[in-house]
Amino acid sequence: MKINKINEEISVSEQINVDDLKIIKDAGFNTIICNRPDNESADQTPQEIIKSAAESVGLNYSFIPIFPGQFTQQAVDEFNEIFLEKENGPIFAYCRTGTRSCTLWALANRDKMSGNEIVEQAKGAGYDLSQLFL
Repeated sequence: MKINKINEEISVSEQINVDDLKIIKDAGFNTIICNRPDNESADQTPQEIIKSAAESVGLNYSFIPIFPGQFTQQAVDEFNEIFLEKENGPIFAYCRTGTRSCTLWALANRDKMSGNEIVEQAKGAGYDLSQLFL
């Protein structure tokens, strides 16, 4: 697992497994957001197993599944709600590669930051979102 830090509030990564949760907790995160729908691949740990293990090590957990290219306003709103609760931060979000999690963060912040700021922060974490703000 590689933690890709976007900013002080959020980092993203590819699919995690139960063994990663202690590392995530020890890295100072308080909340995990799973953006990967179950059953995308045979080797994927089901989100209910991740949820149970996350809660057992003291992490908050939210499931906001995003199918590739299918971002909804409801998902953006749910994501924003998690960020409004300061005790939830810092937040660790994951999907298959981290791109959907990063894109959801970008969409949730489009009214709070400039497109250039979002693109630069995403780029610093290893994600190219320049096409999102053309």
